[in-house]
Amino acid sequence: MDTGCIGVTKFHANLVISVERSKKRPLTKADKVFNHVVSSERVLNEPVIGLIKRFKFVSDRYRGRCKRFGLGFNFISGICNYEQRT
Repeated sequence: MDTGCIGVTKFHANLVISVERSKKRPLTKADKVFNHVVSSERVLNEPVIGLIKRFKFVSDRYRGRCKRFGLGFNFISGICNYEQRT
């Protein structure tokens, strides 16, 4: 995740967030390497998330039955997987 989602770490302890610099504390070489590793893994997932958001199923408010949310998301992810293979 990027630094815009820092508050999410309270709920999910396994998240990896890049290190920010400040005026008083510049980034070390180890921090820069860590940020590079995190961003290189994130760049693989970002286009897939964008592809799923094009269906407006995840980006808009879901107004259907709660039991069918998983079914709809699985359907959309199947379409996205099919598009990625072709």
